Amino acid sequence: MWSVVLMGLAGLLVGGGVSFHQQKKPVWVSISFYVLAAMSLLAAYLLTLPGK
Repeated sequence: MWSVVLMGLAGLLVGGGVSFHQQKKPVWVSISFYVLAAMSLLAAYLLTLPGK
């Protein structure tokens, strides 16, 4: 369940990064959104791994 929520959050963050890029905002803003999206996808993946 949480992995699906985190994947949705990653999609929103990527959309925000693209939007800020199109608005000619500073590059670091878009990059930070992309990094947060990647972290969200990584967390979603780690939640799918079987625990001990």
